[in-house]
Amino acid sequence: MQLTFLKAKLHRACVTHSELEYEGSCAIDGKLLEAAGIHEYEQIQIYNVANGERFTTYAIRAEDGSNIISVNGAAAHKASPGDRLIICAFVTLDAKEVENFKPTLVYLDENNDITHMRHAIPVQAA
Repeated sequence: MQLTFLKAKLHRACVTHSELEYEGSCAIDGKLLEAAGIHEYEQIQIYNVANGERFTTYAIRAEDGSNIISVNGAAAHKASPGDRLIICAFVTLDAKEVENFKPTLVYLDENNDITHMRHAIPVQAA
C-alpha cells in the first residue's frame, strides 16, 4: 500500500514578487528550499492564507539568501506581494516507511527569515 504524506512545508511565506510574464513556477530562496528539503522542479501545493486560493506548481531556485518567494506565470493571478502562503511538498511512502517518517516544517516571519523548525505539528486543543 502506498500512502501520501506531507514531506515539507514553508509556513506563512510572504510573497515578494508576482510575475505574470515569467515562466510559470514558484521561485523560492535556495536556502529555504534546502532547509525544507524541497528540490528544484519538485511539485508543490500552495495555499494562499490571504485569499483562500489553492494551486499546484513546481519550485524553482531563487538566489540564495534573497528571501524571494515569487509566484510566476498564470499562478501570479492567485497571489500578490505581501500575501502569506503555505507551500507544501508531499511524498509517497509504503506502509513500512511511515513508522519512522517525520516531515520538515519551516516557519517564516514576514521577511521570509526562518523563525524555527519542527518535525511535528502540535496537537490542536479544544
